[in-house]
Amino acid sequence: QLQLEESVGGLVQAGGSLRLSCATSIATFSTYAMGWFRQAPGKEREFVAAINWSGGAIYYADSVKGRFTMSRDNAKNTVYLQMNSLNFEDTAVYYCARSRLLRPTHFRGEYDYWGQGTQVTVSS
Repeated sequence: QLQLEESVGGLVQAGGSLRLSCATSIATFSTYAMGWFRQAPGKEREFVAAINWSGGAIYYADSVKGRFTMSRDNAKNTVYLQMNSLNFEDTAVYYCARSRLLRPTHFRGEYDYWGQGTQVTVSS
């Protein structure tokens, strides 16, 4: 059974930073693109960032561009999301997911395995 496990999120003040990680049990982890999504209360789950199989191509949502950095370590079967300059609008449950594709995509339907999610709360 494929598993994706996000690190514990947390509470951070506006302007602060937080790094999330997502470890997977995928034997062929380096074959697939990976993504981060988030869901705020009462809102749809939205795309945050995606990275291709090698880490050479990374896409970001406009709302996080310049503040968030996604990376991956294929030797550790882990992806990361470094979040800087956090603001209240970043408060959400964050999910990592595995894409069916090699290339990164913002289409939620292209992701077939999801983590359980981790809460990130930004206080003003």
